[in-house]
Amino acid sequence: MSSSFSKELQQSAEHIWSRIFDHPFLKEIQSGILPLEKFRYYAIQDYHYLEGFARTVSIALSKAPDTPTLKKLALRVNTPVERPLHVRMFELLEITVEEAERVGPSPTNRAYMDHMVATASLGGVGEAAAALLPCPWTYHELGSRLALPDHPVYQHWVEAYRSGLLEASTAAWRELVDRFGAEGGQSVRDAMRRAFLTSSRYEFLFWTMAHDMERWPV
Repeated sequence: MSSSFSKELQQSAEHIWSRIFDHPFLKEIQSGILPLEKFRYYAIQDYHYLEGFARTVSIALSKAPDTPTLKKLALRVNTPVERPLHVRMFELLEITVEEAERVGPSPTNRAYMDHMVATASLGGVGEAAAALLPCPWTYHELGSRLALPDHPVYQHWVEAYRSGLLEASTAAWRELVDRFGAEGGQSVRDAMRRAFLTSSRYEFLFWTMAHDMERWPV
């Protein structure tokens, strides 16, 4: 897979991903010193983000060009692999769904979700897959980079990704990106690259948003 289009996209985003893996939010989780209120904020925003992710997959599903693609995308909608983790994290952090719904998405989170939905709405399955891939892939990479912190909450979160929670999801999205990158023309590949890089940048901004506990200014 070293010559695949998804690998090519990852290499083009290397300068962004290196900033993600070196982010203060993740470094403070690793050392166990991140204030818990910042992680509560993150958990609530991630809860909203996953809804935006699911909506984007649903739009891509409606554009599936054949039955095999339809089945692959349907599996990604019907198997929200991170939801059980969210349930457990909400329990540990004493967050209720009502509280999460009341808070709503932050400005950066809203912009990220809008980017994904717009990409899927205006483009094809390839563009949607490219916009969706950076999230599971960077988290899957984090699983191999983060050691277990000496903190009961953060340890549970890190262990989920260290155990390969998103391995199958990452592989599935990479397969779709590789397929549509190979089948599409240069204009499709260019659009997929833009979507992938934009989502990668939003992944970095998401961590910054959580570290700063970003609020709407008015």
